[in-house]
Amino acid sequence: MKKNLFKIAIATAAIASAATVGHAHNHGHSGHSMAAPKTNIVEAAVATPDLSTLVTAVKAAGLVDTLASPGPFTVFAPTNAAFGKLPAGTVETLVKPENKGTLTTVLTYHVVAGTFDSNAIAAAIKSGNGKATLTTVQGQKLTASMYGDKLIVTDAKGGKSTVALADLRQKNGVVHVIDSVLMP
Repeated sequence: MKKNLFKIAIATAAIASAATVGHAHNHGHSGHSMAAPKTNIVEAAVATPDLSTLVTAVKAAGLVDTLASPGPFTVFAPTNAAFGKLPAGTVETLVKPENKGTLTTVLTYHVVAGTFDSNAIAAAIKSGNGKATLTTVQGQKLTASMYGDKLIVTDAKGGKSTVALADLRQKNGVVHVIDSVLMP
């Protein structure tokens, strides 16, 4: 089951970076385009050049079929630039067959079961007195908060990622494009 959830997380992330739909919130960032909601998360990610690193990782982890499944999933999809912030050689090492387990852990940490658009996350943050906890399909938690009008996602290690493009709806969930890779 973890493999399938990880696959879903990666596919969703890839789609999020690629898509811009009518309900998307572009927080001052441009250059993203996204397929219509008739596509699934994986199809959307593949069609998004800025998510090519995520797509490569999802394929290496064997998560394509999972993320193309009915879901629904909420994917926090890191852009190519987000992966570029990692230490040199990290991505190349993670996509090696012998590191598939670690890659799957990282990718599924970007996926939450269910559909959580920015309004649902904002409501949870408000009811949680400024913070909302989301459990990933990987099993660990992410913390969502607001900084002004920006949605911030904090990982288990305290790393912060800003949602650059929110609410990219696909037929099997929603993608939020983020500017940093989240680490369990």
